[in-house]
Amino acid sequence: MEAFFILTALLAILMLRTPVAFALGGLGVILLALKGMPLVAVPQRLHGSMDSFELLAIPMFLLMSNILLKGGVGRDLFAAVQSWVGHWPGGLGVATILSCTLFSAISGSSVATAATIGTVAIPEMTKRGYDRSFVMGMLAAGGTLGILIPPSIPLIIYGVVSETSIPKLFLAGVGPGLFLASAFIVYGILFAKLTGAYTPIAKSTWAERGRATMMAFPTVLLAITIVGSIYAGIATPSESAGLGFVFAIIITFAMGRMNFSLMKEAVEAALRTTVMILLIVAGAKVFSFAITLYLIPQSISQLLTMNIDNPNLFILAVGVVLLIMGFFLESLSMLLIMVPVLLPAVFNMNIDPIWFGIFFVVLIETALITPPVGMNLFVIQAVGKVSLQEVAKGALPFAGIMLATAVLLWFWQDLALYIPYQLAR
Repeated sequence: MEAFFILTALLAILMLRTPVAFALGGLGVILLALKGMPLVAVPQRLHGSMDSFELLAIPMFLLMSNILLKGGVGRDLFAAVQSWVGHWPGGLGVATILSCTLFSAISGSSVATAATIGTVAIPEMTKRGYDRSFVMGMLAAGGTLGILIPPSIPLIIYGVVSETSIPKLFLAGVGPGLFLASAFIVYGILFAKLTGAYTPIAKSTWAERGRATMMAFPTVLLAITIVGSIYAGIATPSESAGLGFVFAIIITFAMGRMNFSLMKEAVEAALRTTVMILLIVAGAKVFSFAITLYLIPQSISQLLTMNIDNPNLFILAVGVVLLIMGFFLESLSMLLIMVPVLLPAVFNMNIDPIWFGIFFVVLIETALITPPVGMNLFVIQAVGKVSLQEVAKGALPFAGIMLATAVLLWFWQDLALYIPYQLAR
């Protein structure tokens, strides 16, 4: 009964549009006080939540992605990919998803990916006659690849919360991430061919391809350096993020696209996002500590395992709950609220926590493009200067593809687990 009242209170506070960090932290403090706990434990928990070397990767990746955004590398990536595939049916859509995939391997952020590629791709695709709703939906969905294809900020946080290997989580995200990107590309090509709503462009010459590829080469090399250093065991995610940050500064200054004014803007944008994320992490830590004292995770886990002894039904129930929560909460909040509650049941049912992390992220990816709080919908709405309804309409088929991928993940778990457990041994 306590679990019901606590979760109802949390939902009520969130419905009052209280910022997630303060809703979690405030309710956690109240619960601790009611339990008679000395409130000196609160600042200790707040400090402990930040005192993590793994979390250092978050500001570093955000700094790097914002510097690349201000440096206009999205234009280079898009131009290079377009020079190779732009003449295909729906070629600009293919270029958009491939550019999102490449930038995802640098930024770790869905919002940064959507904003960076969106500013370039939206004018190009609408100018070529592509359906506007389709364009906006494709960019919103393409941006979600930023939290699945490594390095991924949500996977870093999941690894910290669940105490699982972050490099293994990154490896596990490769297969589903590339599968989703391929599925988006296939849908884009079919949509273009069936509707005919695009203007074909001429095939680029080899000289044009060479010039465009050379301009994008430093950024691609940066992505290879970041991901390769993690997989090769040369650097931790935090160290590779710091390395990428330094290289991003060198690249953008060397190309003459960065100055101290733009760098100040990039640092301020990264600072705002970092503070938001770490405040939510801190609030979630206090709330998690409080509900642990009330034995809420254990009670929910026991309730699930007593009433749902079949892993298939458990995963189905988790999927339904996350989809419903996705209408009200953004992805990071869902992760920090639900993972501590669900993990005991995950272990009791012998579900691989690495696989569960990828499944969880695919579902919260879907929340990024479902109204009313889908973060990427608002980003693309701002970039494209269109209505939220138009973006949501175009994103709906891509949300369906993501859900189908989540179902496939359950029936074909090697899509996520083959690389970390077989190829990486």
